[in-house]
Amino acid sequence: MPALIHPDKTRSSLHALKPGEFCVLGSAANADIRLSADGVAPRHARIANDNGLYTIAPLSPKSAVFLNDQYLAPDGHTLVAGDKIQIGEWSLLFDDPNALPSADAAAPRNPFAKKHRDDSALTGYERLKRKIHAALIERMNLRGMESSSSAELRLRTDRFILSLIEENREELQKAGVQTETLRRDLLQLALGYGLLDDLLADPQISEIMCLGDGRIYVEKKGKITLNDRKFDDPAELRAIIERIVGPIGRRIDESSPIVDGRLPDGSRINAVVEPIALDGPTLDIRKFTANQLGIDDLIRGDSLTPQMATFLQLAVQHRQNIIVAGGTGSGKTTLLNILSSFIPADERIVTIEDSAELRLRQDHVVRLESRPQNIEGKGEIPIRVLVKNALRMRPDRIVVGECRGGEALDMLQAMNTGHDGSLTTLHANSPRDVISRLETMAMMSGLDLPQRAIRQQIASAVNIVCHQSRLPDGSRRIVSIAEIVPSPDGQDLALRDIYLFRRTGIQKETGRILGHYEYTGATPAFIETIRAAGIPFDESIFAPHVPS
Repeated sequence: MPALIHPDKTRSSLHALKPGEFCVLGSAANADIRLSADGVAPRHARIANDNGLYTIAPLSPKSAVFLNDQYLAPDGHTLVAGDKIQIGEWSLLFDDPNALPSADAAAPRNPFAKKHRDDSALTGYERLKRKIHAALIERMNLRGMESSSSAELRLRTDRFILSLIEENREELQKAGVQTETLRRDLLQLALGYGLLDDLLADPQISEIMCLGDGRIYVEKKGKITLNDRKFDDPAELRAIIERIVGPIGRRIDESSPIVDGRLPDGSRINAVVEPIALDGPTLDIRKFTANQLGIDDLIRGDSLTPQMATFLQLAVQHRQNIIVAGGTGSGKTTLLNILSSFIPADERIVTIEDSAELRLRQDHVVRLESRPQNIEGKGEIPIRVLVKNALRMRPDRIVVGECRGGEALDMLQAMNTGHDGSLTTLHANSPRDVISRLETMAMMSGLDLPQRAIRQQIASAVNIVCHQSRLPDGSRRIVSIAEIVPSPDGQDLALRDIYLFRRTGIQKETGRILGHYEYTGATPAFIETIRAAGIPFDESIFAPHVPS
């Protein structure tokens, strides 16, 4: 039966692992196979049963594992009878009478083999970088230096890299490699996010998309283009993914191949690895904007008019419940953040998000963030639980980053029970889809409510729908501001447009979408209430549009 043989001749049997299951090797008390020694991380490596084949892989790029005296890449490798595993001070032997007799025989059955480039296909620079990086991890205990300051860690790592470059000076000269280029790339690979560091620092890039074949796409000004950088080996991208998910207490492997999270600066990440990602690990990073945009920035960017901006400010200040809708990447969160800034400073606000992106400037703000499952598959706290809890926190307003499911019904009930002026976003491809999306999500709550009751909830809760769109030219615009209006018999709901963006053509030279904003002539109910109360406001926001 498969087992690990320790130096003291004791055996740790692996026969209990069913296909798809794995065990963890590390120094933690709850590790499946405990290896207590210096240089062994609490969760250092894992051995998995992959349909009868046993594979080993490190659980962190800082957790060096050596297989038959060779550095093990983050993707791991299939174990065969007689394999020697080195973890810290531990030397283990894999024993399985039914396993393949040699590493050469195992190669065709290695589930990761097709994801790696053959060493013979690597350039001299790629081969040298891989060699020095492996030596760096072997000689330098990065995990043991985690208590050091970032400046000290960077300095010591840089010294190690320089010494290793010097040792390989002759090979470096033969390959025609520039020392500073190799030094920079190795430093980024050891401490940062490799090729992604420069892209993350570029303020014009809003999204980074890495594919399994090494290609990197970026979004600039709403347009997606192929970047000139490329990963030499999927193992580099996998190492970066491991480096991202490790500090947030998540794992990513065959049994848990999808991870959502965020970088320390707030940027959102989504990573998918094998077997779900058929062509290798993929990573998507939606960058967090350091400079918070304001309503004037949207006006200058032609996302809306000054009249529309004044109207939205008026709606927030007079406690209208507003839904910001739109497609992926249309700017919903940015607009929600700007609308939230119009909330008076003397009100108590509770924000609820999957990934904390809202940055409200008011003093009295309580920020809540949902929590995914931990490594053991426990501890999840979804948005819906937080919405229910927020109602017990005496909020004047509730701001939900995005409604995706049954929490939509809880949000509607909150809007109907004294929390006027609440805000949220949802995905919808058009303004007309907003109502049907709300109905569908309310049904996901699990309560057996008739459609008419749900529509009555929507009609009495939601006042304004603001639809944001990313147009083909990459620009983001508010294409509609509308009011939800029930039919006379209460059986149906409709959207009555207040402001619209009307497209008139395309500028041939630049591909820019041409069009104009106009007021439709409809007067929302809350404006009539303001007028009846004698509250002054700028009536010019409803001036008829005169096309130029």
